[in-house]
Amino acid sequence: MSGDLIDGLRDLNVLVVQPHDGSTEELLKQIGRIGCNATAVWPFPQSIPDGTDMIFMEITHPLDANAVRLLGVESVDAPTVVGIIAYENPSVLKGIIDLKIDTVLAKPIRPFGVLSHMLMARSVCLARRRDEEELQKLRRKIQAIQKIADAKFILMRHHSINETEAYKIIRSQAMAKRTSTLEIAQSVINAESILSGMAPHDLTARMQSQTDED
Repeated sequence: MSGDLIDGLRDLNVLVVQPHDGSTEELLKQIGRIGCNATAVWPFPQSIPDGTDMIFMEITHPLDANAVRLLGVESVDAPTVVGIIAYENPSVLKGIIDLKIDTVLAKPIRPFGVLSHMLMARSVCLARRRDEEELQKLRRKIQAIQKIADAKFILMRHHSINETEAYKIIRSQAMAKRTSTLEIAQSVINAESILSGMAPHDLTARMQSQTDED
């Protein structure tokens, strides 16, 4: 795992965002020696170039609006970000948090340490991506469970059956149509208004009474 991470640094596309000066040239040289493709721009662009894997950016006060818009959101596709700082104060520290910086490189930039900072930042970024992907999977699972529960409740109300019987209906329909129980559940939810409209008045009243009791 660590070996793959180190080897992978050589193929990264790196964007350097800081005022062009001697430290910019030194940073570009070091990134180039590692084997990365590096491009320098200033100020922060309106959009992040396609294929950008890592960004070195100077943290300014106030924060660049484009940087906040593009980096200040959670995304599994977000690039690795290394913050460049010349000093520490509350505004800079807040910027590190708001821009979701993976690690920080202090100015003046020296040759020693660039590679280790890149490795650390990449490791943190990839770990965060894995966590975000797992979180999204968990959210989808919870949504699916809730949707199936809603569909079961609809069937229970309209057909006066218990939860087990309601789920059997959903599952049998999924097997018959060769689709997922989630899709059948969504169909049941979508059809609820139609099912309610077709029910006799006394059955509708009985279902409403059952709902109130629950």
